[in-house]
Amino acid sequence: MFEGKIAVVTGAARGIGQAIAYNLAARGADIVLGDIKAEWLSESAEGVKKLGRKVWCFELDVTNATAVQNVFNDIAAETGRIDILVNNAGITKDGLLMRMSEEDWDAVLTVNLKGTFACTKAVSRIMMKQRSGSIINIASVVGLMGNAGQANYAASKGGVIAFTKSVAKEFASRNIRANAVAPGFISSKMTDALSDEVRQKMLEAIPLASFGTPEDVANAVAFLASDQSSYITGQVISVNGGMVM
Repeated sequence: MFEGKIAVVTGAARGIGQAIAYNLAARGADIVLGDIKAEWLSESAEGVKKLGRKVWCFELDVTNATAVQNVFNDIAAETGRIDILVNNAGITKDGLLMRMSEEDWDAVLTVNLKGTFACTKAVSRIMMKQRSGSIINIASVVGLMGNAGQANYAASKGGVIAFTKSVAKEFASRNIRANAVAPGFISSKMTDALSDEVRQKMLEAIPLASFGTPEDVANAVAFLASDQSSYITGQVISVNGGMVM
């Protein structure tokens, strides 16, 4: 599906980002991995190599727009092109609004929203010269529905969704598509550590009555990155078991 394509995945050291990198590699893409510390990427890089694909690792601080531009320039010089960008890098600093510090608000908005802006802007000239490209931004179910105790995270992911739609309109004339994937509750070390009572309460909010997997998200990303979705742009695919309909 992606033979000869170059895909950049941010926040690729673990979890959803790692699953996305493996999924795209298994379908034929060569992968550029980015994360805040390059040494965190060793496991993901080995996994991509085992799938028989080329891999490059870059230290990428998405909060520093100048550094991001320099990294993307280096990526383009190294690989020759960028066909797919997956903006997955993100953090949480949950807390009730009354107790939320300005620092926690700024940190989440800076990584999740400004980081998506910085990487998208950095890749834009490269994709425009190619007159092709697919950008997939990882949003969240809470960006669609909100969530108590996550005002900063919900605002950042709601912003990512609105940003995605705006980018789709700006870039469409150059055959560059932009879409978002909004995961719900995804199995992780965090959900595994929850008590049975908390897990049951979460499951009751999901019509399909199960947590998703990182691979579920990765499959949606692969679809949006591929020519199978060539007439889809500016959309949000919810991968949440029916939490939001």
